Amino acid sequence: MSHEFLDDRRRALEEAFFAQQTEAWRRQQREAAEAMTKREALEAASGITDTAVLDRLLALGLDGSSLAALSVVPLVLVAWADGSLDAKERAALLAAAAEAGVSPQGAGYQALTQWLTAPPSPVLLDAWTDYVRASAARLDAPARAALQAEILGRARRVAMAAGGFLGLVDPVSPAESAVLAKLEAAFKG
Repeated sequence: MSHEFLDDRRRALEEAFFAQQTEAWRRQQREAAEAMTKREALEAASGITDTAVLDRLLALGLDGSSLAALSVVPLVLVAWADGSLDAKERAALLAAAAEAGVSPQGAGYQALTQWLTAPPSPVLLDAWTDYVRASAARLDAPARAALQAEILGRARRVAMAAGGFLGLVDPVSPAESAVLAKLEAAFKG
């Protein structure tokens, strides 16, 4: 083998290596710019400025256009509290979602359909709690109380949708009560 051939081969390998490194760096920069744009859009839509909260919401696949789906997270968590979602709970959840502005044509509906398919991750409760705390911090006491009453009222209606037996048994199961308590605690911290 000639020395010239080896030099050409070395140069080609170096160029390929650096081209690969440059492309990886460009991809990383593009992804960082896209994440920043999504974070800014979510910040504008929600009014939340805490980047940790915004990043947590983005990690769940939520963005400025699907923010309305967060309003039904408490209902989803209550509906799945016992490990299953029956037809009555599903109907109550979809009705409440429609009231909250989560329409089948909206971006938030995709998140909702995922949450109706399988029990959501515990991370969803954490992200919702962060969201509610950040949102409620900007409200005065009466507005915060009204928000809490509205959210817990809708969640309780979903919990009551499938429970009870001829009015003799509490329609809200212990598992649903535990989730309702966690939701209520989100407003206190």
